[in-house]
Amino acid sequence: MTYLWLALAFIAAAVVAGLAFARLGARHGETAKHWKAVGIAFAALAVLTAVFDSVMIGMELFHYDPSHILGLKVGLAPLEDFAYPLAGVVALPGLWMWLTRRRGAGAKSNLKGLVPQAVLASRPVSWINTAYPFAAAMLLTTREIDWVLIVGTFYFLIPYNLAMYGINDVFDYESDLKNPRKGGIEGALLQPHLHRPMLWLAVITNVPFLLVLAFAGGPTTWLAVGVSAFAVAAYSVAGLRFKERPVLDSLTSSTHFVSPAVVGLALAGADVTPGLLILLAAFFLWGMAAHAFGAVQDIEPDRQAGIGSIATVIGARRTVRLAVVLWLVAGLAMLATPWPGPLAAIIAVPYIANCAPYWNVTDTTAARTNVAWRRFIWLNYGSGFLVTLIFILQWSLTS
Repeated sequence: MTYLWLALAFIAAAVVAGLAFARLGARHGETAKHWKAVGIAFAALAVLTAVFDSVMIGMELFHYDPSHILGLKVGLAPLEDFAYPLAGVVALPGLWMWLTRRRGAGAKSNLKGLVPQAVLASRPVSWINTAYPFAAAMLLTTREIDWVLIVGTFYFLIPYNLAMYGINDVFDYESDLKNPRKGGIEGALLQPHLHRPMLWLAVITNVPFLLVLAFAGGPTTWLAVGVSAFAVAAYSVAGLRFKERPVLDSLTSSTHFVSPAVVGLALAGADVTPGLLILLAAFFLWGMAAHAFGAVQDIEPDRQAGIGSIATVIGARRTVRLAVVLWLVAGLAMLATPWPGPLAAIIAVPYIANCAPYWNVTDTTAARTNVAWRRFIWLNYGSGFLVTLIFILQWSLTS
């Protein structure tokens, strides 16, 4: 099969899905605006694809067999490369319109159908935060794409997030009712009649992948996979509820994002070096800071629901300051990693700048930090872009 036919298959599926979702989800008069936005988004993605594909191909990070492509290029990027951003930008906005439209059409607290709520619960905007560490860890270690990389990346992209956030939304339902930020990209309000199906869906979609990844590796992988899965469940399920144990809540949340990278390193058979340990420690501190800062905005609804967290115990002001210090230490730690790792120290700066204005926030004004938390969600994409550039540099230096 040539790349052209593979690309056309993706585009065809995306067009069908995009048209269907947009038709079902668009409100009156929104269709034209939707497709205009899709066109603008694709134009931006096309420029980025042309630039960065050309850079990576020019650095000989990968190449295409001439017999499998048309030969038409933009810069050094084959025309076929533009199929994937096109497929994504056509299908995904329509899917989001459909999901959010169903919520806005009188079904805000009574959505029927497990799949739409499951997708919302899984926080699609944050999928990349767990898939990226796994894929990067494996790819930079093995320097090849194999079935384990593909399966693992898909698992940590969707099923893993479905379990992590879906289980949380089930057991947090009572407190989420009092939380005004729930019901959108920051979490779904899963209706009680869907709680049990959601838990079963999490099990069914996760266990097969966990078994495959475990069998693909050795004892180290078994341990990494086990810790990762345990952290996902222990954070939310009744009887454990690590999210209600101050400090342990931040430790467990950080494990959610660092463990995919550890699983990838274990599967790849990476050598454990001081530099690697420092990098993982910095990543872990970043995760703790992120969780602690995110907990500040929920102080009031958590206290009303009787839920303890690092923020409800030490207070908004101290939690914000702790987050700033953790991000600072994480950035400084990167300075001790092998080149080009020290370049990543700069990534801590925007997080500190986003958090620092709330240095003197009080418990009564803690909800205001939600503005910074929403910025934090999008900061992760910018950070991922910078990390990717550093990874490309690392790849070229060790090739």
